Amino acid sequence: MNPARLSAALAGLLPPGAVAAELREPGDPRLLLVAEAAHLGAAVPKRAQEFAAGRLCARRALAEFGIVDFPVRAADDRSPIWPDSLVGSITHTAGFCAAVVAERRRVQGIGLDSEAVGDVNAEIWPRICGALEIAWLQSLPASERAAGAALIFSAKEAFYKCQYPMVGQRLNFHDVNVEAASWGGSSGAFQVRALRTIAVSARTVLPLEGRYHFHEGLVSAGIGVAAA
Repeated sequence: MNPARLSAALAGLLPPGAVAAELREPGDPRLLLVAEAAHLGAAVPKRAQEFAAGRLCARRALAEFGIVDFPVRAADDRSPIWPDSLVGSITHTAGFCAAVVAERRRVQGIGLDSEAVGDVNAEIWPRICGALEIAWLQSLPASERAAGAALIFSAKEAFYKCQYPMVGQRLNFHDVNVEAASWGGSSGAFQVRALRTIAVSARTVLPLEGRYHFHEGLVSAGIGVAAA
């Protein structure tokens, strides 16, 4: 039995029609389909559990579209291979995993990412943040900076996961800027602006807007690109 459960809160971060599922316990590799388990190789137990959790969430979400027992294989670049009619994204962090799926006829690309608040400390801000983002973090009360940094990290990861299957371009953290359009509550919106010419700009109008939600010491960010 698949222990993953549907999540209306996470689905609400994505465009209408998206379905999300989450798992708040280690994934059981014994529940993987044969074609999925083939990707484990000599993975250590923690990695095998994370992989299994992601696949269980993905298959729970796929079931809402009538697709059952579909093995979510991994491409050579390790990205999930979804059914042709769907797009999706998987995220996992300490003690939490989730996946989101949407119909390709409605959404070109979709990205979901969750991060633990506090993991992005001030020492690594320059690695993931540009000057504008650092200035924003420094303008926040000290008690809110960890949450702000986690949001920037999560929003960028969600954007990268969204655009990569669309255009196959690898981006780094300084290629885009994240701006929190609203701040101060447990949920809100953010915008992602390109700081240089990037391939996805030929497929949609930038900046893109996404949504975030703080929960249980984590922040989850979601973003999507509507079908042309």
